[in-house]
Amino acid sequence: MTTRAYGVNAANESFQSMDIARRAPGLRDVQIEIAYCGICHSDLHTARSEWAGTLYPCVPGHEIVGRVSAVGSEVTGFKAGDTVGVGCMVGSCQHCAACEEGLEQYCERGLIGTYNGPTPDAPGHTLGGYSQRIVVDEKFVLHVRHPQEQLAAVAPLLCAGITTYSPLRHWNVGPGKKVGIVGIGGLGHMGVKIAHAMGAHVVAFTTSESKRQAAHDLGADEVVVSRDRAQMKVQANSFDFILDTVAASHDLDAFSSLLKRDGTLCLVGVPEHAHPSPNVGNLIFKRRAIAGSLIGGIKETQEMLDFCAQHGIVADIEMIRADGIDAAYERMLKSDVKYRFVIDVATM
Repeated sequence: MTTRAYGVNAANESFQSMDIARRAPGLRDVQIEIAYCGICHSDLHTARSEWAGTLYPCVPGHEIVGRVSAVGSEVTGFKAGDTVGVGCMVGSCQHCAACEEGLEQYCERGLIGTYNGPTPDAPGHTLGGYSQRIVVDEKFVLHVRHPQEQLAAVAPLLCAGITTYSPLRHWNVGPGKKVGIVGIGGLGHMGVKIAHAMGAHVVAFTTSESKRQAAHDLGADEVVVSRDRAQMKVQANSFDFILDTVAASHDLDAFSSLLKRDGTLCLVGVPEHAHPSPNVGNLIFKRRAIAGSLIGGIKETQEMLDFCAQHGIVADIEMIRADGIDAAYERMLKSDVKYRFVIDVATM
């Protein structure tokens, strides 16, 4: 069957309306009528071929919220009418050690991305959520339990939410822990909200004094302007965990030196080129660690959605029409959004 989508046919082209093919639901498939799809910086990198290997036509989008319209005969967890989400993955091998532990994002044979991943469906690679409909294996579909009026703002949780929730959970963030969030953007604003809800003492790091009040409003207990050496010095040796969401190359020593002994600096942003090499002594003499984290498995993503529903957490969004994607990309490059664009798929 065909469905309307917005995509690009080449890296230097604008988004345009197009008809794409979707498979009929198989035995274990869930067919979803998409209501909202968030815009992630990964979408821009892929559409404009800034990461190697983009396949065209390219239909991005992996922050999907919609309603089930049909299910295969062997589907047990979903029924028509359910409100559901789809995140960054629509498949994995299901057999390796990572998959067996519910860590599909680390599948040893490679996860199948919601877009630009291998599939037998036409055109040979997955097409994402900038579309009216998608068909997904039920193992990669998630229940959304937020109220109706919050659904658009739930969409970014499927990437920005789980990308920050997973490391916060893995490193046991909670009451009694001092936690830093570096960068107050699409990822960082979710990190502040989630860490605050987990009961941690949250310190937001920003390069801009103008973001101080906004960071407090998100739930930060303290706000530090990272370019101010005096403010940074006060924070030395005091953090249990710092989540660095910045996707630009920067000096990691400025933040690793703020960790307590045995503290961890976790990176979730992929920079355009490598970070400067960190000072090894800074790590050795306090047994500090620099780590990384990639989204979360399906079980953990469901846990995150339920946690956010329980605590009333959604993203701060700006809704756009489907024909405004190019303009949104340009604004995103200028950090001119608080904090996530979401496409109203009804405008397709």
